[in-house]
Amino acid sequence: MLQLRDYQRASLDALQAAWAGAGDAPIRDGLIVLPTGAGKALVIAALARETLERDPGARIVIVTHSRELIAQNHRELVGYWPDAPAGIFSAGLGRREAGAQVLICGIQSVWDKLGAIGPRDLVVVDEAHLIPRAAETRYGRFLSGLRALRPEMRVVGFTATPYRLDSGRLDAGEGSLFERIVYEANVGDLIQRGWLSPLLSKATLTALDVSGVGRRGGDYIPSQLEAAVNQDWITRAAVEEMVGYGRERRAWLAFCAGLAHAEAVRDAVRAEGFSCETISGETPRRARDRLVQAFREGRIRCLTSVGVLATGFNVPEVDLIALLRPTQSTGLYVQQVGRALRRAPGKTDALILDYAGLVRMHGPVDIVTARTAAQVRGREGEVRAKPCPGCGALIALNASTCEVCWVEPEAEEDAEAKHEAAAEDALPILSERVTAALRTEGGWQPVRAWHLTPEPEGIALELACPGGPQRIRLALAGSGYAREKAVLWWRGLGGGRDAPLDAAEALDRRDELERPAAIRVRRAGRLSAEVALRFPDGRVFTDTRRAEDLAA
Repeated sequence: MLQLRDYQRASLDALQAAWAGAGDAPIRDGLIVLPTGAGKALVIAALARETLERDPGARIVIVTHSRELIAQNHRELVGYWPDAPAGIFSAGLGRREAGAQVLICGIQSVWDKLGAIGPRDLVVVDEAHLIPRAAETRYGRFLSGLRALRPEMRVVGFTATPYRLDSGRLDAGEGSLFERIVYEANVGDLIQRGWLSPLLSKATLTALDVSGVGRRGGDYIPSQLEAAVNQDWITRAAVEEMVGYGRERRAWLAFCAGLAHAEAVRDAVRAEGFSCETISGETPRRARDRLVQAFREGRIRCLTSVGVLATGFNVPEVDLIALLRPTQSTGLYVQQVGRALRRAPGKTDALILDYAGLVRMHGPVDIVTARTAAQVRGREGEVRAKPCPGCGALIALNASTCEVCWVEPEAEEDAEAKHEAAAEDALPILSERVTAALRTEGGWQPVRAWHLTPEPEGIALELACPGGPQRIRLALAGSGYAREKAVLWWRGLGGGRDAPLDAAEALDRRDELERPAAIRVRRAGRLSAEVALRFPDGRVFTDTRRAEDLAA
């Protein structure tokens, strides 16, 4: 029999303690928070078995929203407990075993079948964040109807995101179904202990602009959002970056703002020479099953999605996620990123490409909790993450080290630097023409000449400036992080998508590059600096470099 991990065991012990009132008043309805990939289905199976071991006559219903989760929960229960008195009630799966002692079902199939299902002692809700607070919904009628049949019935919710955009925390406020969170496992802890896959995030060169998009119900209006982000040049630029980062990765997921957007991203990926398909709510069930299976087997490199793969999608091999749908919903952000948390053979980590600015808005996924999600709802636009000065990975605002590259940022900036940063963040009080003329001050130096010189690992970019030459090494012939940085700079200098592989090729293609008009180098940490290049058309390219990549 499968054995529970220690945190899985702890979650069930905490639930039992909450029911018994250990150290507090007993509760009837509790919430267990487990990250995606933490083995929620196994915990539900163990809960069902232990409930019947304590009370052999108990009747249990496990309810969720999708046939994939219904099948997964049934498979996990039978694998954990082969003799389980379990049945399925799901129109999508073609089974209606309403009398089973442990009934695993879909809310769409059972919400109005209370007579067939009968009284239940325990209701387990998988993906509990999908329960609306309003009583006049399928979940509301189902749960209130079962409670009327058996008032002492208990309800347990399982979710990775215990909050909703429309109503906040699931255990707080008027009409909340759950009394409190009885156990919450932390993503960061499980990653450090090896149970979940490490995540890396990158601040991308391409950023989606939703400044003019209206809001409805707390999130962006879908039609306006898709119109804002579904633009050919933006899509091509984003896909070029995704392909550049993903060539050596196995399975990519791209979350998009609408069907037309998902199809445009799909077509752009195909144009880059990689297999890609789109899955949406309009995709027929059998076609969706075939596409997911092909993706799981590696015959499709990328899937673009409109809403349907953010929950209940279990392909552990996913190692790249492109966030192309801006959202104010912390829950949706966490659910999307969670698709990459599962471990798989040969998978060392997963890369999150944040085109939509979600990491900056909601914070690193390991620090998002019900409390911080509520804070984001209350303080729109708050920045909750920063780029590491060494590698550009997005880390918590209060982080002192980056676990990706082990660069330690400065704890405090000096007063002058703070003042300058605040001034740059403010709305401009002068016209762009005057502001551009003043940029030669404040650290900007004009570039009078430049040239490229070969180095063993690639090239060095040498800029002649009034304050002395600036030299930046680009390891085009390197690998891993060094190569990623070199490609980023090649493109930032105006070069093509496919960066050179060595110094000779770079020198042959030097005409692709555009000479910057000015450069600014600022200290960004004990071992790194922020380098900014301004071009004649006003475009600014900024990156952080380690000290060894820079030389006066």
